[in-house]
This record gives sequence, structure tokens and C-alpha cells, in this order.
Amino acid sequence: MTPVKAALLSFLMLSGIAIWGLGIYSADAGSGYVVTDGYGVGAVKK
Repeated sequence: MTPVKAALLSFLMLSGIAIWGLGIYSADAGSGYVVTDGYGVGAVKK
């Protein structure tokens, strides 16, 4: 793999992780629940 391809892949992976995080954050902020763990098991009503 060339350095250019590795840099592009790294950039795309980090961008995808950031977009995924923003999606989770906005979905959590838009709901009436506070998620206390990654599975929503400990969700409580605000």
C-alpha cells in the first residue's frame, strides 16, 4: 500500500468515526432519554 492510499484510508476511517459519533450524539440529544451505557439498558426518562 502506498503512503497516499494509507493516508486516504486513514482520513476516511476517521471521518466515518466522527460522523458516526455525531449521529449518535444527535439521536441521543433529540430523544427524551439519557443513555448511561452503550446499549441503552440504563436509559432513564428526563
